[in-house]
Amino acid sequence: MKRSELFFSAIQVPVDMSMILLASFSAFTIRNLPELALFQTKLYNFSLGGYLGTTALLLPIFLVVYALYGLYDIRATRTFWRESWQVFLATSLVLVIVIISIFLQRQWFASRFILLAGWILVAVYVAFGRAILRGIQKWLLVHRSVGVHRVVLVGSNGRTKRFTKLFRKNRSLGYRVVAQMPGVSIAELKNIQMRHGVDEVIITDVTLTDDEQAKLLDYCQIKNIAYKYLPTTLQTSRLRLDLFYGEPIIEIEHTPLDGWGKILKRSLDIVASLGAIVFLSPVMLVIAALIKLEDPDGPVIYKNERIGENGKVFFVYKFRYMKWAYCITDKNPNVEEAMRYEKELIQERNVRDDVLYKIKDDPRKMQVGAVIERYSLDELPQFFNVLFGSMSIVGPRPHQKREVDKYKEYHRRLLTIKPGITGMAQVSGRSDISFEDEYRLDVYYIENWSLGLDVDLFFKTIGVLFRRRKN
Repeated sequence: MKRSELFFSAIQVPVDMSMILLASFSAFTIRNLPELALFQTKLYNFSLGGYLGTTALLLPIFLVVYALYGLYDIRATRTFWRESWQVFLATSLVLVIVIISIFLQRQWFASRFILLAGWILVAVYVAFGRAILRGIQKWLLVHRSVGVHRVVLVGSNGRTKRFTKLFRKNRSLGYRVVAQMPGVSIAELKNIQMRHGVDEVIITDVTLTDDEQAKLLDYCQIKNIAYKYLPTTLQTSRLRLDLFYGEPIIEIEHTPLDGWGKILKRSLDIVASLGAIVFLSPVMLVIAALIKLEDPDGPVIYKNERIGENGKVFFVYKFRYMKWAYCITDKNPNVEEAMRYEKELIQERNVRDDVLYKIKDDPRKMQVGAVIERYSLDELPQFFNVLFGSMSIVGPRPHQKREVDKYKEYHRRLLTIKPGITGMAQVSGRSDISFEDEYRLDVYYIENWSLGLDVDLFFKTIGVLFRRRKN
């Protein structure tokens, strides 16, 4: 653990305390503004000193609740919005504790206005203080290399290259690759440590033997080096330990999306899709009008056949972003010519070499189609798919039959739940990651589903939409 991480984790406590006291003072000041006297009747009067004294008594409760919510975890990787949400939830719990205490202890202040204002201001001020502190820490990390973790990657596969590129491109993650070893060599690792220093070793090659990993783990533990590895699909499975006739037995659970999990997810899908349709209806009407103006011959909504849960065929609704003459559908009178042209484009411009295909600089797009496809606005009608039950807000990417036909047997696990508008793969790289990496991410989602994960991925998707796709 880096000293800078310990320092910023320790200083987080007094910063939170200061923000809580400042928010309390602000709430008291707002309550006593003359301009608000016409809008509220003060039933309780109390001094600033007594009020702040009571607030100070609540500080330990705030800190304990924040700690229980993981807000003081060292080297936390939460985004600003996720951390702010956690602060809001923790502050809300403290508010409940205060309300209960007021009923038990009548001497405490009981102003409804100051409770409401204090609740909101504490959440805002604490989140703001943490954002400033995180900004300082990130600036020192990027510009002064304070707190950078020196990493050795062990492996020589695609995952190794992807992580090397990721760490070099995103310095704010706090990792610097000092060396890459194709296999386990303690002598080489000792040499690297002497020349550059090593804080972490990350195993990216799942084919290493147990003996090799055991030697490497022993060395890391002796030298106080963090040891991490990217797991296989089986190692990320949900495991349940039980006794079977006196013998311990491990059951691999497929997904939490059974029973109540499935009911909760479907309920969230209905509420979210209805809200999205209502909120985004003006945008969808504008897009529909622009499509009709540019290419009036074809329909606004393009129904694309996909394979869904349990291998069932369904139609994905999308705004048509291609010229009607090139759309692959039986309703297009030139469908045979369109199919031939698509095959030519796949042969000439396909930039993927796996189950999926991706045509670079596709000439079939309309002008408005290129814009809506770039920012995934063509997928907005899929909220109707979610409402009707053929898709979910979050899930694996739905694939075409010709793509599913290329699946290996283990890939069919992606068909065990409903496909989604967004998901782990879309957030992690949209269409720019390999199919195998996409598969691993989706399997992780299937095995580790939760409502919180769905909400987190949904909000991350909003940010991803504004990043331009690679052509």
